[in-house]
Amino acid sequence: MTQTANIPASRNEGWGLYGTMNEHAEAAWPLAMSAVANATGESLDTVRAFLDSRFGRHYADSVLDAFDDSRSLTDAIDAATRKWMEWTIDRHTSRNYGIPRGLPYLTGFVIHCGICDEMAA
Repeated sequence: MTQTANIPASRNEGWGLYGTMNEHAEAAWPLAMSAVANATGESLDTVRAFLDSRFGRHYADSVLDAFDDSRSLTDAIDAATRKWMEWTIDRHTSRNYGIPRGLPYLTGFVIHCGICDEMAA
């Protein structure tokens, strides 16, 4: 598991996961960063780009859906992460975003957001 001290802060606290999680944002951020990095094998900087993006907002919606089902925050993040890893990139999404078809949805969009973040730098 990633050390909390090594987890980069959000660069977009008004949107993405942080903005969507509202009063749970501070607690959810390091849990989601670790869960997504562990699931995808991507760097924390790449995961931050994802969680700060509009796709991070959609991921946070999945977390909140699970959280509303009376799960703990950790369980809700784990459930959302599993859900996003079970979905796969389809032909339409592949064509629109250039993400290889069949890749786990979470992995594909984490990598996509990391590339977009690098290109914008």
